[in-house]
Amino acid sequence: MGKNPIRAAIAEVFEEMAQAIETGTFGQRIRVGLTILGSEHGHEELVRGAESAQKKYPNIQVVVIGSGVQTNLETVAALDENEAQATMDEMLLNHTLDAAVTMHYNFPIGVSTVGRVITPAKGKEMFLATTTGISATERVTAMLKNTIYGVAVAKACEKANPTVGILNIEGARQVERALKKLKTGGYPINFAESARADGGIVMRGNDLLMGIPDIMVNDSLTGNILMKVFSAYSTGGSYEAVGNGYGPGVGEDYDRIICIVSRASGAPVISGAIKFAADCAKGNLMEKVKTEFYAAKKAGWDDLVKSLSCTLSPIDQDEERAATPPPKKTVIESIPGVEVMQLEDAVQVLWKANIYAECGMGCTGPIVMIAPEDKERALELLKEKEYL
Repeated sequence: MGKNPIRAAIAEVFEEMAQAIETGTFGQRIRVGLTILGSEHGHEELVRGAESAQKKYPNIQVVVIGSGVQTNLETVAALDENEAQATMDEMLLNHTLDAAVTMHYNFPIGVSTVGRVITPAKGKEMFLATTTGISATERVTAMLKNTIYGVAVAKACEKANPTVGILNIEGARQVERALKKLKTGGYPINFAESARADGGIVMRGNDLLMGIPDIMVNDSLTGNILMKVFSAYSTGGSYEAVGNGYGPGVGEDYDRIICIVSRASGAPVISGAIKFAADCAKGNLMEKVKTEFYAAKKAGWDDLVKSLSCTLSPIDQDEERAATPPPKKTVIESIPGVEVMQLEDAVQVLWKANIYAECGMGCTGPIVMIAPEDKERALELLKEKEYL
């Protein structure tokens, strides 16, 4: 005889009630899978992290995917990394898992991960957008997408109005201008202000350590290095001892929550990554991504991304680049905000307008150096040509 569905349903209800009484958590638990094969520290280290998460977070049910360990956790057998990840994917797609944690997962282009760290200066939580993967093949477009991804993850983790800062790296000024255009178009972004005296949206190293923005926007390679430093600065690098891993893969149409850890991640990071994955599932991350892109597209996202896919320099390709400099002047004023890759072209534009200018590098990045009497006209021209 087959199993009586009514009895099975009653048994399930009583089991949930028993778990609720035992753990103090009522309602269905969030099921997070963990693949345990491939770590540099052995299977047991990952299971130790999983057991720690299960003990600390009673609203989570951890499912171990792999073999070769003894544990009281729910386990699904897999003989190697490929089989483990295939099983994980299948369980995510058939909704027997709500989220998962794994190593060395191959995300498609357009998907990258948002990490979560605790900054050392003030113990503040900060999201790094992004830390692995490729959001787009063009750098500035990728960082612009990283911003949307970071906002979505932060909101899924219950930050209703997260602040956004842009790390002072190549492309930062272009990303700043693009985000300001989106805000003008109606996208509700909340910019952070640097703690340094001169302020601004572009964040310096001090802001990174202090956790000034809720979301620090950067390219994924830089973010990957930052994650490794934040998680292993106290161990010499071979063992990631603190943090939440490299975070969930996020994309406009991505359909599952998979959080990444490193082969060097230790048990504390595994535990944190499981909690991070559960937070994203509880906060409906995929719906948050859809909501953010809907708002961004209403604000002119598509036209903005299309314009960024063109050449980095606003100078027409048929235009002669070299220009004869006007008579030299003493340049004591500075104009920040020009991308370093465009700095020489910006000076050429001013020279062609008979304004003497020089390239420079200030404490916050590249600057155009100009005479005081020429500054106002230079600002107008650089804005007109979209260097500012």
